[in-house]
Amino acid sequence: MSHIVPADYTDRVYAGVLGKVIAVYLGRPYEGWRYDRIQAELGDITYYVNDRADVALKHHLLVVTDDDISGTFVFPRALRDAGVDPSSVDVGDAWLNYIVPDTSILWWGGLGNSTEHTAYLRMRAGIAPPESGSIARNGTVVAEQVGAQIFVEGFALTCPGDPAGAADLAERAARVSHDGEAIHAARVVAALVAGAFTADDMDRLLDEVVTLIPADSLIAQIHRDVRSWAADGDWKATRQRIDDKYGYHIYGGNCHVVPNHAIVIAALAHSGGAFDEAMTVVCTSGWDTDSNGGNVGAICGVFGGLAGLSRQDWRGPLADRLYLPAADGGSCVTDAARVALELAQLGRTRYGAPPEPAPAHRFHFTLPGSVQGFEVVDGEATVGNPGGRLAIDGAATVVTPTFIPPEAQQMPIYALVASPTLYPGQTIRATVGGAAQLVLRVYTGTDEPRTVEGPAGRDTELVWTVPDLDGQPVVAVGIRTSGPATLHDLTWSGAPSVRLTRPADGGAMWRRAWVAALDRFDDRWPEPFRIVQNRGRGMLITGTRDWRDYTVTADVTPHLAAAAGLAARVQGLGRYYAVELAGEHIRLVRGVPHGEPVVLAAQPYDWSYGRTYHLFLTVDGDRLRAGVDGRSLFDERDDAFDSGGVALTVTEGRTATQVVDVTQLSPTIGAEPATGPGVTLPEDTP
Repeated sequence: MSHIVPADYTDRVYAGVLGKVIAVYLGRPYEGWRYDRIQAELGDITYYVNDRADVALKHHLLVVTDDDISGTFVFPRALRDAGVDPSSVDVGDAWLNYIVPDTSILWWGGLGNSTEHTAYLRMRAGIAPPESGSIARNGTVVAEQVGAQIFVEGFALTCPGDPAGAADLAERAARVSHDGEAIHAARVVAALVAGAFTADDMDRLLDEVVTLIPADSLIAQIHRDVRSWAADGDWKATRQRIDDKYGYHIYGGNCHVVPNHAIVIAALAHSGGAFDEAMTVVCTSGWDTDSNGGNVGAICGVFGGLAGLSRQDWRGPLADRLYLPAADGGSCVTDAARVALELAQLGRTRYGAPPEPAPAHRFHFTLPGSVQGFEVVDGEATVGNPGGRLAIDGAATVVTPTFIPPEAQQMPIYALVASPTLYPGQTIRATVGGAAQLVLRVYTGTDEPRTVEGPAGRDTELVWTVPDLDGQPVVAVGIRTSGPATLHDLTWSGAPSVRLTRPADGGAMWRRAWVAALDRFDDRWPEPFRIVQNRGRGMLITGTRDWRDYTVTADVTPHLAAAAGLAARVQGLGRYYAVELAGEHIRLVRGVPHGEPVVLAAQPYDWSYGRTYHLFLTVDGDRLRAGVDGRSLFDERDDAFDSGGVALTVTEGRTATQVVDVTQLSPTIGAEPATGPGVTLPEDTP
């Protein structure tokens, strides 16, 4: 595909991600409020209001889980999994793979009440996109709610300077769940994001994108009306005209696209694309403030770049942090820089541009001003990025989250599900300037973190293999310094060597380190992992997509189940390998997003309820070896999945497990699991 990627592409993607996240956090505390209430209780919105203790906001946290962020940055994983030109079915498969039922990403309002939930249930019932989101299947009102335009920016950020291409891509994604005028709105928003990479005039860009939808559509008429009204320069008068002609009293459902799209266009037209002014218009106008704000924030973020976000300190309070709760648990606690680099790489792939060299470290601070989640948790210092490094101006402990932090344990509205990104047995490497010491914050039985100290040094690389933590998860990693210091980079990689079971001191956060895509995972049973799935397949998942070659072993005791087993290289609910006891067989399978898994190999096996079986699965390059009770039964080749976490699986029944062990493969003999404390290997492992 012939297309020139702008020289500042990555920085503008980063600005677009930040603009989306800032605006959602800005509009979320009063989402759903009408203009009159916002004016009466908050006045014109000019900055974050979450700390207004005098107002009955929906919540007072700043960094929160929100469907508008989660869907926007999770659904484009279809571009990674299926290629950069996915069909609606491919995007639907991403929904089925990454959404944890009744828990993550969507508003779970029920069939016919939540458009996205309705489409998800259609797909689970075997109705493929685009029929899953069609007017013919779901009716006009449900199909034309606002969600189609909410989730398109992640796709559009991979189409720099190509509004038409972004509109077409967004339509395929939007048709998973929406139809009618909602599709036109999604096309426009995506085209605005893509066009903002190269445009220098917002009015001209608005003129261009409306040509990408039918001139006789209602969305096109909204553009003509709002642009005409905006010529007067009084955004409050425009808002009133929108309410009179296109308001919620006319367009039904919970959150119709028509009034909300009109507010998005009003904010862009009145601000000329200036971020601060656009935020005041879109968030003060009411209705779906976080969704509308997110659309406008992404567009204006790309349009003005990082400089456009700098007129006041929008970035400092959030420190790049965002949450993407999904079945791929190790990707849930992340940061805006990491998300931006992933999207920018997809965009370069789309247009055949040379890839930028990937940062060699997980935390690298190469994007201008990025702090990648690092904040002071002890001390009076401040942190900043004066140019490719994290600068700490005094004595402090400075960390970034690797798991659900304490303030996010009770997240409002949308739960935060996640797995840690860092585990025992993994080796941390950090380059520091000045005197510093590596530290971990680790949960305890009271679900409060304690600090574990690592090696210290001055102007050096610090190296530390995470010790055994008795099953408790690592919640943060960072450095402690007694004076000004610099963190140049920090990273870890590879699979861990870790025993996962109930910690001796108990607590609840160790259980939350597992993403429970199940009907039941209760804490009152004697077994650490008693799991139940009433219909279909359930999975209990931990680990990250960074894990590649390792052995996972577990005891599995089926109580009553159609199948029970152990999975590796788990990348969601439909992307994994598993060894399972099923029917009258033991089998090695490859998961698919919907339907029965692909059987790679199977043998008859006389297993029975109530007996414990020790399963193992080794993944080494494209080689998959698996067995039971010390017997290696399968040695197959498959290259569908090259990395991912681990899971316990159960199909229609109950099973229990005491211990899950993950063991790194030897760095010198790739097929040989490395022994270690608490690790039991099959007898005939070569």
